[in-house]
Amino acid sequence: MININGWCNVINKVFKATVRSVLIGYLIVLLLIPIGSIYFKGFSLGWEPFWQEVTGPLAWKSILLTVKLSIVSTVIQAIVGTIIAYVLVRYTFRGKSILNSMVDLPFSLPTSVAGLMFLTLLGPSSPLGVWLDHAGIKLLYNQTAIVIGLVFVTFPFVIRTVQPLLEQIDPAEEQASFTLGASRFYTFCRIVFPAIVPGILAGSMLAFSRSLAEFGAISLISGNLPGKTMVASVYIYGETQNYNPEGAAAISLVLLTLSLLILWIINVLTRGKGRLA
Repeated sequence: MININGWCNVINKVFKATVRSVLIGYLIVLLLIPIGSIYFKGFSLGWEPFWQEVTGPLAWKSILLTVKLSIVSTVIQAIVGTIIAYVLVRYTFRGKSILNSMVDLPFSLPTSVAGLMFLTLLGPSSPLGVWLDHAGIKLLYNQTAIVIGLVFVTFPFVIRTVQPLLEQIDPAEEQASFTLGASRFYTFCRIVFPAIVPGILAGSMLAFSRSLAEFGAISLISGNLPGKTMVASVYIYGETQNYNPEGAAAISLVLLTLSLLILWIINVLTRGKGRLA
């Protein structure tokens, strides 16, 4: 007599092993092999050539500029994103659903289109661009333009990581604080802020990591002046065009390592939050 349960168990084990193997293979092919190839190419000529590529005057300036402006845009996002998330969760107003859906627009919009959008809006041929030029305000082809571009492409991160945490906070807690005479600012600092700190940190780190890699919008609005407005991603592109793949891989390796470190920190924070819960 055929043991149906035994055969079902065998089929179930084979199915699980197959799915697991496919997922691991997919991960290896899609992520691990490309990442490994960057590390291999970056160190293909040895440690000393790698270090010379990274510490070259223009390369090092592009890395420092990228990190500096990514930090600036991330701080802006942490503050503004938290405020927007709070308004979207705690207030009711006309057009709220439309505004909430538009938060994700930078995710779906090609970054080169975002760059062209700012060129059209702030360029010398636009009414706003003419007015800004007469006022002596320059928002294109400088570091300010880079920050504007980075803020736009990373706009949703902090908002979307903070919103779920705000929704978990019972509004009655804030109302009780108001009833006891506390100000809105004091209530936010003592009740709301401690609960949303993990979301702010996670969203900020994701925004920072995304800023490190931005190319499309920045290449159009920064001016790409070596040592002044050339970020690391644009420098990498230039090295590939100059037939220096080792140099491009060396700078890519630095950005990749920073991104992996940030993702590891986010994972640690998330696991720590889970244990506390």
